[in-house]
Amino acid sequence: MNEANVGSVGGYRDRALWQSVVAGLRRLDWTLCLTVLVLSLIGALLVRSATFQLMTDQGKDPEGFLKRHILNLLIGFALGGLVTVLDYRLLRAYVPILYGLACVGLVAVLTPLGSTINGSHSWIVVGGGFQVQPSEFAKVGLVVLLAMILGEPRDGEIGPGRRDVLLALALAGVPAALIMLQPDLGTTLVFTAVVLGMLAVSGARKRWLAGLVGGGLAAGFAVWFFGLLKPYQLDRFTAFMDPSADPRGAGYNAQQARIAIGSGGTFGKGLFNGEQTGGHFVPEQQTDFIFTVAGEELGFVGAAVIILLLGVVLWRGLRIATQAADLFGTLVATGVVCWLAFQTFENVGMTVGIMPITGLPLPFVSYGGSATFANMIAFGLLQAVHVRRRPFD
Repeated sequence: MNEANVGSVGGYRDRALWQSVVAGLRRLDWTLCLTVLVLSLIGALLVRSATFQLMTDQGKDPEGFLKRHILNLLIGFALGGLVTVLDYRLLRAYVPILYGLACVGLVAVLTPLGSTINGSHSWIVVGGGFQVQPSEFAKVGLVVLLAMILGEPRDGEIGPGRRDVLLALALAGVPAALIMLQPDLGTTLVFTAVVLGMLAVSGARKRWLAGLVGGGLAAGFAVWFFGLLKPYQLDRFTAFMDPSADPRGAGYNAQQARIAIGSGGTFGKGLFNGEQTGGHFVPEQQTDFIFTVAGEELGFVGAAVIILLLGVVLWRGLRIATQAADLFGTLVATGVVCWLAFQTFENVGMTVGIMPITGLPLPFVSYGGSATFANMIAFGLLQAVHVRRRPFD
């Protein structure tokens, strides 16, 4: 082959590759991309507001949290982009590895490798001031695992049979039990929401869903009746029922969160001008209680915009689920939506006092490396399913 032919072949390959990239970019859900980007930028501003005065008072870099959060976002978007490029259907082959790694990580936090923060043994210190929370990545593993089991083709059956349902519940129960041992009730509830949602969409019989709901309620009653809750968890539920009963103890977080939210009024006090935020009255404001910063500084309007944007993410996720090329893709998107929907409801709910405090961050907004990475991987899964949707959509 002469040089001219070699050059023409190379040029054709380059053009074909470029056309493939352009076609892939066109098939992205750009509404979802823009929404996640805006939420991330809002979150960065709120993280800066929540930590600037605190770090200044401690004699540390006042922009330290913001810098690390931006780094987390950059890594997170890179992970999301990588997942988008990969064919999600190939994940079936790697489910055992993902599931195994998730379980190993959850076991590791229960050993001396684990670190305790706010009463929960959920982190592994990796050095350099960085920590990993395996339960965040276990959410990704759970979604893919259930999608593989419940999305397998079946001859003459509309939904998963008893064997498939029992297998899914058994395998989901292992990481859920390990998470409860940390203890991390919030993530366990996320697991429950994901399992119920994916079973419903997979076509599982209603009696299975009814049995799971009934069993969950019975288990919750048993945990309370036999005193299996940790003291701090019991205090949180007591404070949820009546925050004013112990305003300086168990009810302190809930009380201060409501004060911060209520003081913002319609349009807020202005970004970086929150008195509750600057005075450190609300603990963990950059993570679990970041919505209080929005309520105080951006007011009802700003907080409503954040909820609206999160609603757009869920709407696009549901749309992606309905347009997926196969049941596996539908279930992956459904699992991600259930995860993000419940976590959003719980985070906002515990801030305004309609849900007990469980320590779940607000998706795409709160500070936190592991949570940010897991959320962006979930975002990438939605995009991966959307890019490979049915040709006629």
